[in-house]
Amino acid sequence: MSVEKKRVRVQEENSDALTAAEIEAQHPADAADTIEGLDMTDQVKFIKQLPVKDAADSIAEMDSPDQQALIVNLNKGLAARILEQMAPDDATDLLEGLEEEQRRALLSMVTAEDRAELKTLLTFDPDTAGGVMNTEAVILDQDLNADDAVAKIREEVEDKEIPYYAYLTDKKDRLVGVVSLRDLLLAKRGVILKELVKTQSLITVGYNIDKEEVAHLIAHYNLLALPVVDFGNRLLGVVTVDDVIDIIHEEASEDMQTMVGAGADETTESPVVFSVKKRFPWLVINVVNSALAAYVIHLFDATIGAMAILAALMHVVSNQAGNTGQQALAVMIRQLAMEKFDRKKAWFAVFRELKIGVVNSVLISLLVFVFIVLFTGDYMLGACMGAALIIDMLVGALSGASIPLILKEIGRDPAQASSIFLTTITDAIGFWCFLGLAGVMLL
Repeated sequence: MSVEKKRVRVQEENSDALTAAEIEAQHPADAADTIEGLDMTDQVKFIKQLPVKDAADSIAEMDSPDQQALIVNLNKGLAARILEQMAPDDATDLLEGLEEEQRRALLSMVTAEDRAELKTLLTFDPDTAGGVMNTEAVILDQDLNADDAVAKIREEVEDKEIPYYAYLTDKKDRLVGVVSLRDLLLAKRGVILKELVKTQSLITVGYNIDKEEVAHLIAHYNLLALPVVDFGNRLLGVVTVDDVIDIIHEEASEDMQTMVGAGADETTESPVVFSVKKRFPWLVINVVNSALAAYVIHLFDATIGAMAILAALMHVVSNQAGNTGQQALAVMIRQLAMEKFDRKKAWFAVFRELKIGVVNSVLISLLVFVFIVLFTGDYMLGACMGAALIIDMLVGALSGASIPLILKEIGRDPAQASSIFLTTITDAIGFWCFLGLAGVMLL
């Protein structure tokens, strides 16, 4: 059910009967859905009635635009207490979406310790490991024994994010190892922690590494969390698997939008002016690209005038090539999103798409040849159409697979307006190829 339908249903049927106790009894994710379905007045009313910790957990699960709108409508004291109860990474994400004045006002009201931590996290680029890490990690001295370590974890676990691992440091606060809770519980009594990691191959990530790369590493090594370190190998925080799910979802959404020239950070709640600024330049580029295809058609006015059926058939060529290219484009963008960029492997994938294009183009051209001969009886027209399809579909496959890699090589987002560039290439070459062959073969 869409958010809008949910909002209407909740407001019309459940608003009067809903109580804070009912929201409190829900899982935070479900509570977030319920709260988002209310108008702002009711949202504020129910948040005020919830325990601060429950309110923080629910707001953390809301979509960014909704949680930002809600937090600025709460009184500053309550909003500050909610921020203090949120996981530092969630609180940082919320603050980043606020206006500078609103952010400064909220930070001034949280405790000095939380304020210092949040200000530090806000200094990291939100698209890097530092920008998505959580600082609530379980840190243990490597010289502790397993029994004392378990006792210490029991004391601290209530204030930590899910403690998948304990992170071992030396006397200079450098990260020296990672121990899973399972290994700790199974360790022999009295064993020193550093003995558990003396043969370990430590996997870490720098705070300035792109968050997509962090997601790839966690997926590659099947980790539940990945430690983030500075240049001195001091532990700064951890990126957990739930953060990775958010990263993958966000990147997939951005790729879908940038492929067609929409803003990567656009939502249905974005201001109209913001969306126009993001989309208009690409629409202008698309006009120029379309003009190129139109010019190609203009060059063959005489050919089209002599054989009117060409005007109907030429779009079949460009559409088939465009669809072929879109298929290759989607596969390549997905591959680049899922795996670390490997130049040799990536260009081998281009060759693979070209082979697929050869097979599909031959099969489609034969099918179209038979269709045209059956309905027009013109073998030469069918041959012309088939030849143009083979050429343009191969161009589409090659272009669709190559455009993301070219964009990647020049430091751009592989998905950025790739669909626009692909359409230009397949239309222009398709029209030129079909009409050019028609001029030679049919007239």
